[in-house]
Amino acid sequence: MSLLDSFLYEFSKEPFLISTDKSKLDIDLIHNYLSSQSYWAENIPRAVIERSIQNSVVYGVYEGEHQIGFARVVTDFATYGYLADVFVLEAYRGQGLSKWLMDCIFNQTPEFQGFRKWSLATADAHGLYEQYGFTALARPERMMEKVNFTKY
Repeated sequence: MSLLDSFLYEFSKEPFLISTDKSKLDIDLIHNYLSSQSYWAENIPRAVIERSIQNSVVYGVYEGEHQIGFARVVTDFATYGYLADVFVLEAYRGQGLSKWLMDCIFNQTPEFQGFRKWSLATADAHGLYEQYGFTALARPERMMEKVNFTKY
C-alpha cells in the first residue's frame, strides 16, 4: 500500500470543507473546468484527468456537498512536490478559499513539511504563490524541461 492509498485529511471552515478524499471528487466538474475554462489544460481528455487524479494527492474544496475548487500535488513524499491544476470556481473567488487551500497544502499537511523543493507553473497567480514562498527560478541555468505543447 502506498501513501497515496491512505492519504486522508479534512479541514473545515464552515460552510466550507477541504478534503483529500478522492471519493468525494466531482470528476465531471474538474474535467469541465480544466478542459474548457483553464488555459493550461484546454481540451484535456477525461481519461487523462482521471489518471492524473489517481496518481496524485488531491484537494477538493466543497461548500456542503458541492465541489467548488481543486488542486493536486505530484510528489515523492520525501523531497519534492509539484502543485498543479489549482482552481476555485469564479462564483467563489474573493473569499480567501485559494489562500486557505494553499495553507492546507503547505502548512497543514505533515507529509509535505521539509521538502527541498516545490515547483509550479502559473501565468496569472504569482501574487498568491509568492505568499507561500514561491519565487522565480533560483538557478534557471540548471533547469531544463521537455515540453510537448500539442493541444489535447
